[in-house]
Amino acid sequence: MKILVINAGSSSLKYQLIDMETEHVLAKGLCERIGIDGHLKHTPLIGGKPVFDEDLPMPTHSEAIAAVIDKLTSAEYGVVTSMKEIDAVGHRVVHGGEKFACSVKIDDAVMTALEECTPFAPLHNPANITGINACRAVMGDDVPMVAVFDTAFHQTMPGKAFMYAIPYEYYQNDGIRRYGFHGTSHRYVSARCAELMGKPIEELKLISCHMGNGSSICAIDGGKCVDTSMGFTPLVGLPMGTRCGDLDSGVIQFIMNKYGISIDEMLNILNKKSGVLGVSGVSSDFRDLDAAAAEGNDRAQLALDMFHYWVAKVVGSYVAAMNGVDAIIFTAGVGENSKSSRAAIAEYFGYLGVKIDPVANSKRGEDIMISTPDSKVKVFVIPTNEELVIARDTKAICG
Repeated sequence: MKILVINAGSSSLKYQLIDMETEHVLAKGLCERIGIDGHLKHTPLIGGKPVFDEDLPMPTHSEAIAAVIDKLTSAEYGVVTSMKEIDAVGHRVVHGGEKFACSVKIDDAVMTALEECTPFAPLHNPANITGINACRAVMGDDVPMVAVFDTAFHQTMPGKAFMYAIPYEYYQNDGIRRYGFHGTSHRYVSARCAELMGKPIEELKLISCHMGNGSSICAIDGGKCVDTSMGFTPLVGLPMGTRCGDLDSGVIQFIMNKYGISIDEMLNILNKKSGVLGVSGVSSDFRDLDAAAAEGNDRAQLALDMFHYWVAKVVGSYVAAMNGVDAIIFTAGVGENSKSSRAAIAEYFGYLGVKIDPVANSKRGEDIMISTPDSKVKVFVIPTNEELVIARDTKAICG
């Protein structure tokens, strides 16, 4: 059984074609900087085919999906002769609201429900829906497709963690509560961390830091999510690439009243013009911020300092919530690749007895413990594999 996994993020799109008999990846790729300039790296892993690694115009996710499909089936770079060889497609979907508590097979009713959930995740759900629609248009209705939701892993949060302190009827009538996101990533890296530590996950207290253009932190006690930094939407929590993170709601009223801004304009500012982009005035890409800060740009350095501080502050609150922690995990684009960000964040963890091995911290692209052997709390870098989680769920539903 071959499953194509589509993982469309706010400015990126990862994909893998996986042979589920062996769970081996036949081809993988990454579209980056969607909406900025666009780049595709497509890597066939069978047949000795060459790697495609070039800039391509990607003003939207539609062009990114089209490029992926073209490379998977091309004579020069492809690993299948046609889409008929693909048995099912698994799609990452960010927000399922109260409608979806688990992965589901996609049909027209599901698509309608996904559209209704778009206001909860305005940066992500449209991209997820674009991926689904593009695949359905190309592959037809005979190929089953599954939606796997980021929100599902966080359904184990207790009421004291997911409720907001607003009139209770808004939860009863409208489902307003903390949902959390990046669930497939937190689910994968926490399980993998337990394997690396050689202990049952049921015996561990873990904190997973998914740090990318969108970022969230998750407290995992005994394999179950007990708290997470995102909420009703992916807008809150840490300052992110373009999202503001936690913000006093009075600020929103103040800006709207003073400048005559509509609620839609205000949400556009908070979702697309804030975060490290808004603070730095440079970029939403942390690599650009590192370069600008190295050249003496104070605002770029401030944006980085704010991000590192917020990660450390949230981690500390989850140590308190769980009354301890056994390991801290860094994952996703920034978490996996920025040794400077990991080191800066870890400097806050002296009270936990954390010690970082600078040599191990300089490595990338592998599961590795970056703390020293005598570190009281272990620190890991674990490349996330949301695609494998999505593929496994897709096989379970369609296989």
